[in-house]
Amino acid sequence: MAEKEATVYIVDVGLSMGAIHNGRDVSDLDFAMTYVWDKITSTVALDRKTATLGVVGLRTDDTENELQGEESFDHISVLQEISNILLPDLKQLRSKIVLSGTDNGDAISAIVIAIQMIIKYCKKLKYKRKIVLVTDGRGPLDADPDSVKEITNKIKQDSMELVIVNASGVDFDDAEYGFKEEDKSPQKARNEQTFAELTESCGGIIGTLQQAVDELGMPRLKATRPVPSYKGQLTLGNPEEYNSAACIDVERYPRTMVRRPLTASRYVMRQDPADASTQSTGTFVPDGDIEMPDADGNLAGVKSSRTYQVIDEEAPGGKKDVDREDLAKGYEYGRTAVHINETDENVTKLETQAGLEIIGFIPWANVGSLWTGLNAVTKADVIIKYDRYMSMTVSSILIAQKTNSKAIMALSSLIHALFELESYAVARLVPKADKPPVIVLLAPSIEVDYECLLDVQIPFTEDVRPYKFPPLDRVVTISGKVIKEHRNLPNEILTSAMSKFVDQMDLSTFGRDDDGNPSEYMPMTETFSPVLHRIDQAVRWRAVHPTEPVPPPYEILVRYSNPPEVLVNQSKRRLEKLIAAADVKKVPPKVQGRRRNRNEVKPLSGLNVEALLGGDKKKAKVSAQNAIPDFRRLLDSADSIEAIRGAAHQLGNIIEARIKDSFGNIAYPRALEEIKTLREEMTEIEEPEVFNSFAKQLKRKLLSEELGGNRKDFWWEYRKSKLGLIDNNVAAASNATEEDAKSVSDEAGVPSS
Repeated sequence: MAEKEATVYIVDVGLSMGAIHNGRDVSDLDFAMTYVWDKITSTVALDRKTATLGVVGLRTDDTENELQGEESFDHISVLQEISNILLPDLKQLRSKIVLSGTDNGDAISAIVIAIQMIIKYCKKLKYKRKIVLVTDGRGPLDADPDSVKEITNKIKQDSMELVIVNASGVDFDDAEYGFKEEDKSPQKARNEQTFAELTESCGGIIGTLQQAVDELGMPRLKATRPVPSYKGQLTLGNPEEYNSAACIDVERYPRTMVRRPLTASRYVMRQDPADASTQSTGTFVPDGDIEMPDADGNLAGVKSSRTYQVIDEEAPGGKKDVDREDLAKGYEYGRTAVHINETDENVTKLETQAGLEIIGFIPWANVGSLWTGLNAVTKADVIIKYDRYMSMTVSSILIAQKTNSKAIMALSSLIHALFELESYAVARLVPKADKPPVIVLLAPSIEVDYECLLDVQIPFTEDVRPYKFPPLDRVVTISGKVIKEHRNLPNEILTSAMSKFVDQMDLSTFGRDDDGNPSEYMPMTETFSPVLHRIDQAVRWRAVHPTEPVPPPYEILVRYSNPPEVLVNQSKRRLEKLIAAADVKKVPPKVQGRRRNRNEVKPLSGLNVEALLGGDKKKAKVSAQNAIPDFRRLLDSADSIEAIRGAAHQLGNIIEARIKDSFGNIAYPRALEEIKTLREEMTEIEEPEVFNSFAKQLKRKLLSEELGGNRKDFWWEYRKSKLGLIDNNVAAASNATEEDAKSVSDEAGVPSS
């Protein structure tokens, strides 16, 4: 379970917060809310019931708190009690946080109100308690030493964290941030001194808002409590047969996990939002929609439904609806489906018991090389090879059972043995009973404060499919002759130019550490996923600012999108030499044909080689032996619509003859491929009616048995290949609608010629 959190934000909305400082174009209040909204929306995005927060307004026009009536607590209002915050709460809160018309209000008293709210909500339960005060430090302050000391003791006693942020930008003196304000008013100087003493005495933090806003762009890691994926024994040997077998009680947890970006769901605007009533998430309303309370009833979730149909000539439309319970599973075997009922399907499942068994060891030095072991089935020597690229999953961590001192000692012995012998262990893992087994590689890890085994999944023999590619540094002929110099191989000049260019663009030492020494330019700890954090940034901004444009991505997300400009300028001459050595040329532009959308490459010389050689692209006939290439060549040479229709007519006759003369279904695949080609070409040249006429005529002849008798089985294959009419959704020039295409695909109806 995640750690419980209770945070109270104290926002100064006094009249002085309307001023503009430090060359900004927004007021101090708007600039402060950039920080506050980011923190609040980040908490909302966690979607955790244990992450709660409240908001207190300081120097407000009204007074609304539990201690109102005492003068020191005037002009302090509780804008949001501590609770889970949802989108409607954000909207209401946004309307409450506005600039007031007064400068009266004590920040120390506001901290007391926040402490009271946390004590009332958290009681004696274990919570992570935090108070964040955002103020410009220009309001009156009751700095009674006894009161401040009492507040400090209470904060320390209840383990609260106090953070004070200056809302004027960089007006609080901050030596680390490099700022000291000149001509500061005496009142503000006293307030700063009081805040500094308060935070120092209770172990809190005081800083400038400008620094806090600058750090908002730094993506925050999402802390999660790991869930064990396996709890059981790690065995070495078979404990059922041998007393000497080792059994260690262990637990397996994920060490690294892939974090994925937020996913979007589909919603629709309700037809009559005024009639919608606020209900809990997932509640069905009378019209069948799912109410979305976060949108004030204006959105409804989209429900999906699926129906199953089978062919039934007696049913209306030729199809009959069936229930999912009436369906049976079938496995595709060749061109047929093999049915296996639920009872027999249990035979295909491998019965396994949960366990983690060590089946072998691999020396570190032999990783990536061959290793000989004993096959437990055939009792014969087998060759095992492990390469680093074989790691198939993220890593997990294996530790001993936390309360089992014997297991802790035994696992520690195994870890140290693997480390001293410089070896990895190979194990068979079944996380739960009847789950398929996997093979994992166990590596020892010894740190200062803990020891563990790290594991990654590696493939079975069937999972590895090696492919051989020709070498890049030589050409091997059919006779086995090795050629070092070839037009497809880089020469020494090109290799040298590329090597120098790569050295010039070296990023491994381009960065600088804190002492100014060369370091890595892109350390892993500073490289973040732009997609993940950009989506998160956009969603959090839109939740608070529904109409304003989304700001640009944070600088750290796009920092490594392009190579450093300094390196690019330094390596410009190297790049020019590389281009010259590689003889890089511009790709010839593509031109469009007169009638077809087929792209043709225009020679740089402008000469037509085929015309010079006397070649004639025109071909008067499509042959049955080479139908598709002949058809395409005829289309390339077509200069009128009549020529295109003539070529399509020839191919159509060949298709019909192929179906008619087919022995059984032997010629069906070839005929379907030719129909597919005809459909694609007519779609490309925007002549859909040519294919549609052919398709209607073909169906009429098939169903009337004009093509060698009963050939309805071919029409079934035709429908399965989804070669229906070209409707106006596919080609704008088509006169056929989607309904027309469905009616033609219907087996029962026969279209008119």
